[in-house]
Amino acid sequence: MTLQELVNRAASLYSDRKAVWFDECNVKPPTFYTYATVVKLAMELTAFLQKHCDPQGKCEIGLYCYPGINLPSWILGILQVPAAYSPIDPDAPPVLSSYFMKKSNLQYILVENDKINKFRMSHVDYFYHDSSTIEHIGLTLFQMSSSNADLNSQVDNVKSKYEPFKAMGNLQPGSTVCPDQTKVKTSEGGYMDIGQKYSLAYVLHTSGTTGIPKIVRVPHKCIVPNIQHLKSIFEITQDDVLFLASPLTFDPSVVELFVALTSGASILVVPNTIKMMPVELSAALFHHHHVTVLQATPTLLRRFGAHIIKSTVLSANTSLRVLALGGEAFPVLNLLKSWKHKENKTSIFNLYGITEVSSWEISLTDFPIPLGSPLLGTKVEVRDTNGSAVLEGEGQIFIGGEERICFLDDEITVPLGTMRETGDFVRVQNAKLFFLGRKDNQIKRHGKRFNIECLQQAAEDLCQVEACAVTWYQQEKLILFVVPKDDLEKRETLKELQKRLPAHAVPDELVLIKALPLTSHGKVDISELNKIYQNHLNSRRRDSKLSGAEELWERLQYLWKSVLGLLGDSTGISKDAVFLYSGGDSLKALRFYDEIEMLVGKAVPGLLEVILSRSIEEVYRHILKILFSDEDQLMNYDNVVKRKLSGNSGEELHGKYIKLKSERGLEVASGLTSFIALSRGNKFFPMNFTKSFMQPTNTVQVGVELLQQPSFQHLVTPSIMKSHAQGYEMENRILTVTNKANKTDCCSVQQIPAECSHVTTAELALCIRWKSNTRKCVDASPLVVIPSKEVSASVYVGSHSHAMQAIDLDLGEIKWEKNLGDRIESSACISKCGNFIVVGCYDGLVYVLQSSDGEIHWTFVTEDTVKSSAVVDPSSGLVYIGSHDQHVYTLDIYKKACIWKLHCKGGAVFSSPCLSSSPHHLYVATLGGLLLAVNPVTGNKIWKSFLGKPLFSSPHCNEKYVYVGCVDGNLYCYTHSGEKVWQFSTNGPVFSSPCISSLTKQEIFFGSHDCFIYCCNMEGNLLWKFEATSSVYGTPFVFQSGDLKNKILLAAVSTDGKVWILNAKSGTAEGVDKLPGEVFSSPVVWETKLVVGCRNDYIYCLDLYITGKKDS
Repeated sequence: MTLQELVNRAASLYSDRKAVWFDECNVKPPTFYTYATVVKLAMELTAFLQKHCDPQGKCEIGLYCYPGINLPSWILGILQVPAAYSPIDPDAPPVLSSYFMKKSNLQYILVENDKINKFRMSHVDYFYHDSSTIEHIGLTLFQMSSSNADLNSQVDNVKSKYEPFKAMGNLQPGSTVCPDQTKVKTSEGGYMDIGQKYSLAYVLHTSGTTGIPKIVRVPHKCIVPNIQHLKSIFEITQDDVLFLASPLTFDPSVVELFVALTSGASILVVPNTIKMMPVELSAALFHHHHVTVLQATPTLLRRFGAHIIKSTVLSANTSLRVLALGGEAFPVLNLLKSWKHKENKTSIFNLYGITEVSSWEISLTDFPIPLGSPLLGTKVEVRDTNGSAVLEGEGQIFIGGEERICFLDDEITVPLGTMRETGDFVRVQNAKLFFLGRKDNQIKRHGKRFNIECLQQAAEDLCQVEACAVTWYQQEKLILFVVPKDDLEKRETLKELQKRLPAHAVPDELVLIKALPLTSHGKVDISELNKIYQNHLNSRRRDSKLSGAEELWERLQYLWKSVLGLLGDSTGISKDAVFLYSGGDSLKALRFYDEIEMLVGKAVPGLLEVILSRSIEEVYRHILKILFSDEDQLMNYDNVVKRKLSGNSGEELHGKYIKLKSERGLEVASGLTSFIALSRGNKFFPMNFTKSFMQPTNTVQVGVELLQQPSFQHLVTPSIMKSHAQGYEMENRILTVTNKANKTDCCSVQQIPAECSHVTTAELALCIRWKSNTRKCVDASPLVVIPSKEVSASVYVGSHSHAMQAIDLDLGEIKWEKNLGDRIESSACISKCGNFIVVGCYDGLVYVLQSSDGEIHWTFVTEDTVKSSAVVDPSSGLVYIGSHDQHVYTLDIYKKACIWKLHCKGGAVFSSPCLSSSPHHLYVATLGGLLLAVNPVTGNKIWKSFLGKPLFSSPHCNEKYVYVGCVDGNLYCYTHSGEKVWQFSTNGPVFSSPCISSLTKQEIFFGSHDCFIYCCNMEGNLLWKFEATSSVYGTPFVFQSGDLKNKILLAAVSTDGKVWILNAKSGTAEGVDKLPGEVFSSPVVWETKLVVGCRNDYIYCLDLYITGKKDS
């Protein structure tokens, strides 16, 4: 049975009844067609199309029109060809319509006559006129041109908009596909073929809000059961009047049209503009036409407003028998009760379904509101992340059925019984399904994962709220938009939400609006809400006028407490309080920074650096200097803070250089020490090896062609295998990138959640070998140095206690400890000769310490805190390092001289510079969002790129590309000449630096604040991602050991203290351990020993071993 057969059957029974009403809601009276007229006009259109269209297999005909009196005749006329109708919205962006027409391969388009000019202007040169106008039908037929180069470019534009990197492959029957594609689960059996004669009813496309818009072809077999079952459930008769509430491009319109037209009932059509006017619309529906059945999204219903809903839509004497709500989460109980008059008899249904399957579930609502029972022929399953059925608990809905088959994009055959992934999560309780939220709406905030719909439901439950919506603005701020009922007090509303919600679900801000913006499908328009919030911010900046320094101090304290979640704390803030030690982190610092700039209404250069390293008093003084220039407003504070060099004696100031005389004379050793140095992100630094060290009897063997390596900064970790002589052989592998695109099979992309992966697959165990107390947090990453001679390997690391320690890697014994002038977050590097350690310090100094005993060889003064980690040129021995004073410096530590310095003019240099040998470039990233390429010899800028958001991540490069992470959530890839190649997006800021290793050839590893560890290839395609249990701040480390089955492994840490050992190729967990504190340090691995710092004041060394084989 087809849709047109059902309509013709009804028309034969009810030929004189009114099939369609069209009301323009103005002085013109409504017009109507009877069933006989609808069928007559449809037959004329069918005959015309059969004459002028050559279907050549499956026939699909586009319909470019607004809803009107002729709409049912037009659709029926196309179906009777037989052909599938494919609605095109005249108000949609032309590039999206063009993409849809090209992707659907539409050969014919019927255009409403008074829309011809609009169509031609939007789609110039794409079609040619191939027919005469049919005046009484009101349509003109256009046929696609044979040459469509422009249209192809339009399609590419849409792809680039919805898919910033590389298009994923099309769905194949029976496959599980990549991220952002609908997953398919199938049962054994036959196939449905798109080429089956007369099989298709209509063709739609998804909205594209969560990825590339998908084309969905729906057979009659898939939609007819819905129509028949809903008619039965709603008890539709010829006396009913249904409203065409949905646009033709939204699949509920099919239900509205055909539930009416197959029953002898009437369908009411009004212009789109009337749908935007609540008073006029309610009058048309319930006073003039007495609509009995209304299907709508909850947001569209809310558009009427609480008063109209209660007094008209759901009043005691309303004409409305049936209200079916779908397309969004069902309203909460209290809200629904407040809408209904106590004597209202309307039956309210909850509809659920997805465009990709066109099969629904339905429930006559009770409380709480479940999704209900499947419609005729529909099968629903709930599965966990492993694909196992969920009988009780939480999981994702899969929906389909034996013949509930739709065709997505280029699918030609689909197995019968295919189940489609919906992206919707539910709780199964006593065999009922309760909606939890969209996968797209799941966010991780303050380390906790939740669905933003829970905030919306809590807000809807408040009596002052008429309607509301939530956005995760720029993946940084949780914003609640509220349409208020009465006089709503923002602060009181937020307090009420704090009582009802966990802290991580409380919104950052509440914004009052007059009405919720809607998409053409009647859903909340999130992009419009974000624009409203941006305008709100701009307005706030204009209106933000501080009366003076005293108000600034009060507002600053309020913002401090607000960002740190301390508004309930009545105690004052100490002037010496430092943001990072008051519960703050880098992410909160960014928010504090944004709030301050919004408060003062202007940019405050250098502010982020001060927040990250200074007290609240110094933050306050820094802002004062920018805002108020007169001395009275500065409250007698000095304009410049004099730096104190505590803990050092015998200072001699010569310009900007300070020489500290050591307690004993220091001679630079003329002999060169041979060693290997390892630091975060697989920076591998073998130095000074001669042929004598390449003999099998020696401890270490490495290649000597160091200058052939593509990047000095991150010379990649070699594969390590124990030899029979108890030494270690090393392949000096050089990372190369071929020109061939790495065509990764999309089906191999994996997402591995932490909760389950290590439980079943872990083969490795970790145990503490030793730990060393530094007396304060260790945020710096360790430097591991392995000498070639018979001297034990050393770990060098600094702490917030001002202490720099050298620790025996094997035994954990402290070889020496040196107190510097302030906190140390900079990771140390070793000099070319191996005799010195170079490290930055909060006191603004770069310290050069003797590696053997920690004595000071030289200090160099910068103008601000040094958190940047130095990098050494293995050829010249020059040291490159950045400072919060916005400079990058080149130091000759042997001559104790600064060779050159460069003002980056783009914010503090927090991260470590990156040195490339070919081309000979130094790459520098700043907290102002600037990526610079600098000539390492002269200090001249070669190119720069402004990314717009702070760069905490250190750039890394190979011989072809430069990579850097950004707090806008992207990993960026540039050529060495400064052209952006691609960007890879995550759902949280990227503080982690990219890790590149020759062991894995073509992979890049990095972490994100969205709690995932990512692996992508050199073309920017995702290979796998692993979900950790908290944000990933540190940089991963790739390693291989014969003691661990020679697997190529990846070490990574999450901020909750978890140490993850993953299979670098597949992303599955091989082992996990938890340290007793937060971790912002990056791990370094040598052999089977992993070293990392922890915020519980200790530096840890963990032993890795295969489960059950530790003793051996």
